[in-house]
Amino acid sequence: MKYQIITAYFFVLLMTLFSFQLVAQGGRTPIPAKNGMVVSSHYLSSQVGKDILAKGGNAIDATVATAFALAVTLPSAGNIGGGGFLVYHGANGEQTTFNFREKAPKAATKTMYLDENGQIKNNSNHRGPLSVGVPGTVAGLWDAHQKMGALPWADLVQPAIDLAEKGFPSTWAMQGFLKRMMQETDAVYAATKKAFLKKGQLYEPGELWKQPDLAATLKRIQKEGRDGFYKGKTAKLFADFMKKHGGLITEADLAAYQPTEQKPIHGKYKGYDIYGMPPPSSGGVAIVEMLNILEGFNLAKLGHNSALYLHILTEVMRTAFADRAEHIGDPLFNPTMPIEKLISKAYADELRPHINWFKAMESDSAKFNQNLLIAESEETTHFSVVDKAGNAVSLTYTLEQSYGSKITVEGAGFLLNNEMGDFNPVPGLTNSRGLIGTKPNLVAPEKRMLSSMSPTIVAKNGKPVLIIGSPGGRTIINTTLQVILNVIDHEMTVAEAIEAPRMHHQWLPDITSFEKLGISPDTRKMYEMMGHQIRYRRAQGSAMGIYVDYKTGIIYGAADSRSFDGKAVGY
Repeated sequence: MKYQIITAYFFVLLMTLFSFQLVAQGGRTPIPAKNGMVVSSHYLSSQVGKDILAKGGNAIDATVATAFALAVTLPSAGNIGGGGFLVYHGANGEQTTFNFREKAPKAATKTMYLDENGQIKNNSNHRGPLSVGVPGTVAGLWDAHQKMGALPWADLVQPAIDLAEKGFPSTWAMQGFLKRMMQETDAVYAATKKAFLKKGQLYEPGELWKQPDLAATLKRIQKEGRDGFYKGKTAKLFADFMKKHGGLITEADLAAYQPTEQKPIHGKYKGYDIYGMPPPSSGGVAIVEMLNILEGFNLAKLGHNSALYLHILTEVMRTAFADRAEHIGDPLFNPTMPIEKLISKAYADELRPHINWFKAMESDSAKFNQNLLIAESEETTHFSVVDKAGNAVSLTYTLEQSYGSKITVEGAGFLLNNEMGDFNPVPGLTNSRGLIGTKPNLVAPEKRMLSSMSPTIVAKNGKPVLIIGSPGGRTIINTTLQVILNVIDHEMTVAEAIEAPRMHHQWLPDITSFEKLGISPDTRKMYEMMGHQIRYRRAQGSAMGIYVDYKTGIIYGAADSRSFDGKAVGY
């Protein structure tokens, strides 16, 4: 009997410890902190960002350090060979954004992926050196730090160097990629196999993995800033590799790359200010447009994820994604985009009456070619930061597909993006899945490709309240929207808002995806009776969010449990 009591005691203790670990990584209970918070898709990177905050760094400093750390610990999406967007809201009410989306190289042409029959050659817009855009991540982080950082640049890059040099445990999440690399025979992947495999064999989960070539590249960035990537040895390694394997990016392309600081997209929703990323992100425009339409509905009264609620959301998503397809692209190449109209309350008032309360609209596919299905990859990563002063950053960046092009620059140790696949490869052809084939998103030299990345900050009374974003390709926009609605309309905690089941509709194809177990059989039946088609998916997005409660002074962080290694870390 005594033995049974002791055994039971230790079992309860073990379960208590295990439960605490689960809560710390993700769940319906947010993680509280008083002085600052970092929420990212890898626990080591979140810790790096938190340590920078604890040393007196501000939100931008922690963002730079976290981003570089993710380039080491989360190679599927964290990067220095890709690009993304940063939204900033200061405690003093200042707002700005940094656009460091990749660009097409100067030698790019709108028909560069087509054969003599007008067909895409060998999936070359997604696979191989031609799929690589000029990276923007290092330039974007450098620009943000130069304008708003507090701690020395070198101090912010050092933690990533340590992780690459000393190593960290390989994860289960990497196993699929490692096994695919073992089968690759193309010479363009030789450097990837060297970097990610142990003399051609798998690193087992938990086994220490070191990245010496990446560490050397990070040291050049640490010492020389942006020039450590875009000029000198790293740029030469990059350009020589491209030339050797038939790519287009040159040293001149790298040296010429510049990020841009832009005014955020701004909207208002039920007493809150919404700040999002402007084009070439489509997220800020689409989210504000949808919120404007939804402001005319009593969503709380409809009930969270009721059939009628899901129907209204679907119709609003359908509407915004149709506008996205028609209008949005790189603003430098599309100066007449009707952005102010799309995000106006007046336009929402025009659209709202077209929503039938009980019948689905039809997505007009007659104008669009549906023979080509090209997906916008869901392998992106997002993280959110709040510092002690109340400054906030929402950052989303990516390599496009999981591990990008799968190509590692020989001698430099970093993976390259395959973002050129986000352009429409066939002039005049619009994909049924929402990539733009109308003029705004055709390939052109030094043009930025359209994106769904949607880093967003919700503010009230001039102070950031909700810092949110997610990976997930085109689903990013709707994931971010639903988290915002869950907090504002349904009064959920940030953790509950992130964990709640999600759905997605993007105009074309005319079908709604639901997370498995995210809709009950009776709700599904009522939803389908309104004219909707549905399919199931395993998971949608992986949101990383922070909520600031100014009444109590507590900062709450939540890492989506859909993320394998995500964690909220505060102090």
